[in-house]
Amino acid sequence: MAKSSSKNFKVPRPFLKWAGGKTQLLLELEKRLPQSVLDSGIIERYVEPFVGGGAMFFFLKRNYQVKQSILLDINPELILTYRVLQNDHLNLIDKLKDMEDEHLHKSEKSRKENYYHIRGLYNQQIGEIDYSNYGPEWIQRAAYLVFLNKTCFNGLFRSNSNGEFNVPFGRYKNPKICDEVNLKYVHEALKKTELLCADFAHAEEFIEEDTLVYLDPPYRPLNSTSHFTGYSSEGFDDEDQTKLAEFYKKMDQKGSNLILSNSDPKNHDVNDNFFDELYEGYNIQRVLAKRNINSKTSGRGEIKELIIRNY
Repeated sequence: MAKSSSKNFKVPRPFLKWAGGKTQLLLELEKRLPQSVLDSGIIERYVEPFVGGGAMFFFLKRNYQVKQSILLDINPELILTYRVLQNDHLNLIDKLKDMEDEHLHKSEKSRKENYYHIRGLYNQQIGEIDYSNYGPEWIQRAAYLVFLNKTCFNGLFRSNSNGEFNVPFGRYKNPKICDEVNLKYVHEALKKTELLCADFAHAEEFIEEDTLVYLDPPYRPLNSTSHFTGYSSEGFDDEDQTKLAEFYKKMDQKGSNLILSNSDPKNHDVNDNFFDELYEGYNIQRVLAKRNINSKTSGRGEIKELIIRNY
């Protein structure tokens, strides 16, 4: 049986801060892996249709033998950066080293100016990047994204309706913009991994009997004031959650092993049975997890989240 190491800082680990990241939930998720995986330490095929920061993927790669993996996300910037790490990680590291060195030698006022300058360049590139065909310009774009993620307020990824990154500057004393060691391990983890910029429904063609599938969609807001689902400009509403539940049932019929996580609406309203009704008949469990990305410290702390399995 593979031994868990989620409490330490072994690599690879997520190279981006990501709203909804699952680092705090990893031990609970691992406990609920299929028994065959826990016994053998082997995952024949792993599919993650909402990869995000990749906490679960990197955890599995460092603790289990994952023979084949397919990662999807609808966010083109995210998949672009993953693919750069897969294909050109050394060039990306060189760019990030230069950006880190230049940034950290500036005064706080100059750092702020530098941040908004790079944010402007990043947004200016949107209409110039061909997201369908890999090219050398992807490396600079990935470097901009990592830089912004490490130096923006709260490490959020948020875009406006035009797809422009609009998170303000974050005041960090010594941000780690280039984590060279981790980036090299991320590159290793991404070998023999298929990366697709696509909606979750496109994962169907890769899912078959015994495939391990982890579904981590943008969480349903707990209340009307917590409406952050800014993973993409399209958002993810209750209609999308319902479509995902239909997809879940369809993949269940294929004989795959499904794990899904989401917010528990009962944190806010004990009578809200949205997910209990959507996934009626499946194994629904409530676990404690920490919410780390919140503009108010009062909004950070342990709350219940859902883990839903078909086994």
